[in-house]
Amino acid sequence: MYNATRSVLEKIAIDRRVTYSQRGDANSALKKLLTFDFVFILHMMQRLMEYTDALCRALQYKSHNILNAMDLVAATKSSIQEFRDSGWEGLLQKVLLFCSKHDTLTLVPDMNATYSDIIRSRRNKDIVSMEHHYRVDVFTTTMDQQLYELNSRFSEQTTELLILSMDLNPSCGYKHFNVEKICHLAEKYYPKDFSEHEKYHLKYELELFFHDVPNHVEMKNLSTTTQLCRSLSESGKSFLYPLVDRLIRLILTLPVSTATTERAFSAMKIVKTSLRNKMEDDFLSNYLTVYIEKEIAEKFTIDSIIDDFDSMKRRRVQLNQ
Repeated sequence: MYNATRSVLEKIAIDRRVTYSQRGDANSALKKLLTFDFVFILHMMQRLMEYTDALCRALQYKSHNILNAMDLVAATKSSIQEFRDSGWEGLLQKVLLFCSKHDTLTLVPDMNATYSDIIRSRRNKDIVSMEHHYRVDVFTTTMDQQLYELNSRFSEQTTELLILSMDLNPSCGYKHFNVEKICHLAEKYYPKDFSEHEKYHLKYELELFFHDVPNHVEMKNLSTTTQLCRSLSESGKSFLYPLVDRLIRLILTLPVSTATTERAFSAMKIVKTSLRNKMEDDFLSNYLTVYIEKEIAEKFTIDSIIDDFDSMKRRRVQLNQ
């Protein structure tokens, strides 16, 4: 594939039938294709994506078992960490062999030579070798960034909350249902949603729930936690197991909370301009709320806002209706 791509770019670069701009783009791409940086990064990312591909496919599969997905996350982290710690020599040898086979050996730098970098020299940083640059600045840094991203996306809190949702998921026949673990996670992540008295009774309510609901005729074929919550409400069992029902509803708000947080960070890039950096935090927070929840904000009319503002306190000037 590499030779085929190189051949196509070479032909386009000298083909007078294509535009000058296209020949220039092809020539530029060809020069980058023949660099050692391109070959090295190509092999590094290929190896990295081999580790993450299975995880990406598993997370996109809607009906995938969450516990299996979390095990795959842990396995992916371990594989990348092992590659980071002991994969450098093998990767470098593979890249050098590739360069030799594809007639790019002349572009291979001497790993013991000094790495020349304009930014590094201007900042008076320590002089490093080529090997240090590719091993530390490129290889190790990339692996660390990938591990950081996985740890941020799948932190201990996120993983345990997903496991908690799986424990109460009826799709597997409640085979992961564990009263002690559910109570522990509920107390750990929802301490303000249950009083001490309720935390004590949650255990016994879960035990009754486990011996009742899975055996109920109308609740045997449920496949999602959402269906379970709806079925509890429709059957009236939410009144029999109010603490379990509350816990299920809290779990169901997790995707909404995550989505709202992501929307908030996306909105910050648009709303928080250099001019608005001078705003007070309270004012900016209110502004963001209106921007993020614009679908709800559109339902309010200007007249209703004026009426509410006018009713807050007596004002010197009468507002026009």
